[in-house]
Amino acid sequence: MKLQLFAPAALNSIAAYGDGYVVVNNVRHETSVIVMPDRVLPWSTADFEALSAGDFEMLAGLGHDVVLLGTGARLRFPHPALAHPLAAARIGLEVMDLKAACRTYNVLLADSRQVAAALLMR
Repeated sequence: MKLQLFAPAALNSIAAYGDGYVVVNNVRHETSVIVMPDRVLPWSTADFEALSAGDFEMLAGLGHDVVLLGTGARLRFPHPALAHPLAAARIGLEVMDLKAACRTYNVLLADSRQVAAALLMR
């Protein structure tokens, strides 16, 4: 799906997404990625089954108010113990499938929220 967003050009918006990919500022990503307003980071976690507490510790250290976890093609919830670092840092976690996470990220970005989207492609 191709999205249109009216946001400052200096921010990283998700322009398109589909099964196993996202396009951020005209760059296609087919592996897991963390999208933030000011930067895009590769994410070494390949899929949902590989999620660890270390992943959530790293996400907590990014300094955002809310983290969107896109769990691939279908919605899956991580064990609460894994997400504890975010709760301890008082950072919101919203879990959704990849496509919903892309849409929600753009809405929060347009609202000037400090958001990070941790997107698993599979």
